[in-house]
Amino acid sequence: MNFLTIGHRGVMGVEPENTLRSFVAAQEAGLDVIELDLHLSKDGALVVMHDTDVDRTTDGTGAVADKTVAELRALDAGRGERVPLFEEVLDAVRTPLQAEIKDVRAARALAAVMNERGLAGRVDVSSFHDEAITEIARLVPGVRTALIASRYGTDVVDRAVAAGASAVCLNIRRLTLEITERARKADLAVIGWVVNTQDHLRLVRALQLDGATTDYPEIKRTGRFTA
Repeated sequence: MNFLTIGHRGVMGVEPENTLRSFVAAQEAGLDVIELDLHLSKDGALVVMHDTDVDRTTDGTGAVADKTVAELRALDAGRGERVPLFEEVLDAVRTPLQAEIKDVRAARALAAVMNERGLAGRVDVSSFHDEAITEIARLVPGVRTALIASRYGTDVVDRAVAAGASAVCLNIRRLTLEITERARKADLAVIGWVVNTQDHLRLVRALQLDGATTDYPEIKRTGRFTA
């Protein structure tokens, strides 16, 4: 497996996160994969948004789940960008995607789109929630999945294996050699997040990770993670 550089919500360090502008910038920077987050709107559409509410990233207020697509589209998501639909991202960039889902309902909605458009080879699916990963794997044959964890111990490897994941995406600040070695023995790829500093890059190299999620396109140009 080649080392992967993954654009976090596009390139959120320099562009409004989870917008078409950010995703296109990630593609133009040559990042290998673009990570994004999915929620369901009130009318059941897959919208690209990290938080459960719109307060932090738009000029609106309230829960995503309480707003229709039309209401979400009326918001400014930064620099005049609009909250995109998942399908719009698919059409806007060619770069492979890593779609993070928040629950089983989102897994089912995403599965419908992936099966309709034959996306198992283009879109990996990640989640903090084991049951969401299990559900998407049940519904989309051949999909690659990853378990995400922020606070974790060595049990994260067992959880990933039980959920049928092929990778773990782990908070770089808590990542240890023991966990990395346990993941490798379980045949899991290990992705570190969020890798934005030279110290993080040195840790990535020391642990020989399979990839890194970053907010900044410059990470791609740092000599293939030379320390």
